[in-house]
Formats: sequence, structure tokens, C-alpha cells
Amino acid sequence: MRSKIVAGNWKMNNDLAASKALANGLVEGLSGKSLVNTRVIVAPTFVNLTTVNELAEGSVVEVAAQTMHEAKSGAYTGEISAEMLTSIGLKSVILGHSERREYFGEDDALLAKKVDAALANNLEVIFCFGEVLEDRKSGNHFSVVESQISNAIFHLEAAAWSKIVLAYEPVWAIGTGETASADQAQEMHAFIRKIVADKYDAALAQEVSILYGGSCKPGNAKEIFSKEDVDGGLIGGAALQAADFIAIIEAIQ
Repeated sequence: MRSKIVAGNWKMNNDLAASKALANGLVEGLSGKSLVNTRVIVAPTFVNLTTVNELAEGSVVEVAAQTMHEAKSGAYTGEISAEMLTSIGLKSVILGHSERREYFGEDDALLAKKVDAALANNLEVIFCFGEVLEDRKSGNHFSVVESQISNAIFHLEAAAWSKIVLAYEPVWAIGTGETASADQAQEMHAFIRKIVADKYDAALAQEVSILYGGSCKPGNAKEIFSKEDVDGGLIGGAALQAADFIAIIEAIQ
């Protein structure tokens, strides 16, 4: 049975004190709760990874990085390698987030290298992808998503998929005033599972967790998570408040 996952991407938010407070709030708020087949992941900024990871130790909360560089080391000022992440105890990294694609020019070819580097260091990859509003309105959303997935991760051997989590981000529904329905989420998630099955096999596709990353909040989480092919969420703004994030986690139970 594939895992349900609720992952919180803190993005460029929370200084050290705020990161400690949020991490402690989650650890305490989730203490004693029975999470059935459900993983909880948070992704703080680089400078707060070690602290949050230490605070989360022994709890249900796992810690991931928001991105990484594809090289092992070198003259890449400001960058962080996979080995640096594993050296502080991390086991997961987010790659391909829409903001990395838009603001930092990360394309499929680069992301394929990052995925390979992460897997070579035994890091789980939460791989993000999704279409913008123009693609959705022109009816190109399925082809865009298929292209992003096939170009960046379909070169992997089937065995590598045990370390892959997919995260669909309908970029057009994030901060645009547009709203993606639970049915639209299910439609895309079912399509994603089908193309994975077509490339590999149905058994592998059924084991892959596919998260929804389109403005999931306490008010809509339960409906979205009720859909057959939605295995959880990659949460942005709502992950910055412990009570909201815990409410979203409870919605998947």
C-alpha cells in the first residue's frame, strides 16, 4: 500500500526562532496521534535544517530540503550538495518546484541531473511538476505534465522509483485567483498514474505516492484527499501555522 504523505514546504520563511517554534508546535501537536500509513514531512530553509531535524528526532515529523545542486562539490557559491544534506541526517529533498523552475530557470535536463545526484546519495526525491494557466486554458496541461515527467525521471530504472514521490502543482491555481477542484486534481493524478504505468507497469504505478500541491488548506483538504489517486499534499502557506498544518494532516486520516 502506497504511503499517504503531507509535506510542508516552508519556502523562504521563518528565521531560527520561528522555525523552532513551528517545529516544536508540530511535534507537540502530533504527539500521541495515530497516523495510519501517513508520513509528515517539513522542508525548512537550508540554515534551519539541522535545528529542525534535531527537534523532530524521535517524532513522526520528517525533514526534507527544498532543493540541492547536482554537483558533488566545487565552485558553486551559495549551493548545497546531496552529500551535505545526507551528512546532517536528511533523507529527502524536493526537486522541480514551480518556483525553482520559474525564478531560477531549472529545466527538465537540469532536474534530471539533480534527480540522479539525489538518488546516488540515497535521498528520496519529492519531484514537482505542473502546468501554468496558459497551458491549462489552451488544453495543453496533460502534454506539459507528461513532458516534464518523462524528460526528468523516465530515464530511471524501475527500482529507483522506490525513492520517488510525485507532486503535482497546478501553478495556475496558486495565487492567481483561479481555483482547482478536487475533480480536476483527481483527473490529473489519474493521468499521471496511467503514464507511469504505461512506461513501467501497473504495479509500480500503484505504489507511487502522488501529492497535490495546489493551494491545499484545512477547508478543502478532506475533499481533495478523498480522491482515489490523491495520496496527500505538498503544502505551502498553510504549512506555516502548526494548527492549520495539523488540521490538514488530520484530514487525510
